[in-house]
Amino acid sequence: MAASSFDAALARVLRHEGGFSDHPADPGGPTQQGVTQRVYDAYRARAGQPARSVRLLEESELRTIYRRQYWDAVRGDDLPVGLDYAVFDAAVNSGPAQAAKWLQRAAGADVDGQVGALTLQAVAAGDPAKIAADVCARRLAMLRTLKTWPVFGKGWGRRVAEVRRVAVALASGAAPEEDEVALFGRLEGSAKARPSDPSLRDLARAPEAVAGTLAVVGALANGAAAPGPLQWAVALAVIVAVAVAAFAFVRRGREA
Repeated sequence: MAASSFDAALARVLRHEGGFSDHPADPGGPTQQGVTQRVYDAYRARAGQPARSVRLLEESELRTIYRRQYWDAVRGDDLPVGLDYAVFDAAVNSGPAQAAKWLQRAAGADVDGQVGALTLQAVAAGDPAKIAADVCARRLAMLRTLKTWPVFGKGWGRRVAEVRRVAVALASGAAPEEDEVALFGRLEGSAKARPSDPSLRDLARAPEAVAGTLAVVGALANGAAAPGPLQWAVALAVIVAVAVAAFAFVRRGREA
């Protein structure tokens, strides 16, 4: 039996779920890493534990909930790699029964919301990459009909597109391109490793800045000593020229 890809699939799901959220438009209410307060309360009750805030969700609890209530519910270990991730992520967002129906419709199996032997046979007879793409297409189509689409639609669309890309690549036997989130994190780390931008104080100490300051002071002093239209015109021209040069100098310093 092939090794379970649960750990890899869960890591990808959690990248999209983030931390704690309690958006007023989200019917799920308080949610910690994709686990709602209602789901957490039910899990704690079954385990004979007192109810508490989902903010206190422990890693072991999180893994157990995802494994039992979503991965196992859609028979993740029995699905082809890639397709298992697509169905698992759909189950987390829309429930195992709905995810199972998308899978069954995509595979051409009888639709009852339960992934059983007949569903697995239909999956085995098809192309897992095409089935994964179909599952994601059906999922996105349903999400677009929800009244909360105007609020969450942009994020949902990005998520489903990312799931589809990775799932199809995995199901096709190809290594998917690096995840957007992982790439962003690496770039952010590289940015932190770069030297900080020069401050305005450092730029002001440069010889060019000092020379420009002296030129402005000299022009103003000349205008004050011999006031007249010509002297003040010359002073103004010097100030404008120095200002333009200073802007270009600061910009070059920032870019460097």
